[in-house]
Amino acid sequence: MSTAGGAPIAVTTGEPAGVGPELCATLAARRGGARVVLIGDRGLIRERARQAGIAAEFADYAAGAPAAAGVEILHVPLAAPSAAGRLDGANARYVLATLDRAVRGCLSGEFSAMVTAPVHKGIVNDAGVPFSGHTEYLAEKTGTDHVVMMLVGGGMRVALATTHLPLKDVPAAITRPLLETTIRILDADLRQRFRIAAPRILVAGLNPHAGEGGHLGREEIEVIAPVLEALRAEGLRLAGPLPADTLFTRRVLETGDAVLAMYHDQGLATLKYASFGGGVNVTLGLPIVRTSVDHGTALDLAGTGRADAGSLLAALDLAEELAGASRARG
Repeated sequence: MSTAGGAPIAVTTGEPAGVGPELCATLAARRGGARVVLIGDRGLIRERARQAGIAAEFADYAAGAPAAAGVEILHVPLAAPSAAGRLDGANARYVLATLDRAVRGCLSGEFSAMVTAPVHKGIVNDAGVPFSGHTEYLAEKTGTDHVVMMLVGGGMRVALATTHLPLKDVPAAITRPLLETTIRILDADLRQRFRIAAPRILVAGLNPHAGEGGHLGREEIEVIAPVLEALRAEGLRLAGPLPADTLFTRRVLETGDAVLAMYHDQGLATLKYASFGGGVNVTLGLPIVRTSVDHGTALDLAGTGRADAGSLLAALDLAEELAGASRARG
């Protein structure tokens, strides 16, 4: 579904030392579809396109002006010069400034959606800015109490009950209120944004063999199963808690529209094996549409022209689709 007649899609260019700027430059070769506005430093994007051998046409973006030829750039200046592959904490706040500008534009209706190139969480934190990831940051900036990370790829939709937590902290984080809220958001966005009338959600257990009847852990008995039972009584279509090792088999996956995994690697290891380089990260529960790539900054590839833009293109296509669904619903 094209959003060409609607508001443009904002694409943040990510960590300036990584592959984000040059991957974003490849969007200039994309034909048709939504109007794209890159948010980042104008000189950086042009220089990385040159380094990577990308022949691209760029124009300056002006809010409210007609679309220009080629991809447009909304200029946000770097705080310090950036070299490909070389992190610099001086640009940490620049990275956040590009996100803030995209969020403001989405909330105001200037942009129909935002797509994010990868950031480097470590360098932002090293610069003294607490940052656990795009998902949590965008929740804070939009005033959203609870969001859900979901990746789409390889024929799967996999959402997470917990995201960027040390593994030792996961069991205590999986509470009845958290699970209930997460499942409600997942169900609602599958209906509203993905247009699935009656979504079927497959819910993983936390422990091996989903706890083996309590012998390998009691979270399934004491937390997960009671939440599923209560929500089923309201009409939600939920299966589980299911052993994660057999949940990710074709026979089981075919019975659902999405999977809810209990922690990051439980859900994403299989999905990324099936779709790495073409998967898309979607943040559910936000008042705006946000998608992202499924990979990191790839500092070793920055400036070489060897980085694969497949995930960014897929993220842009999905953002366009979800933005169209949002307009149709409105």
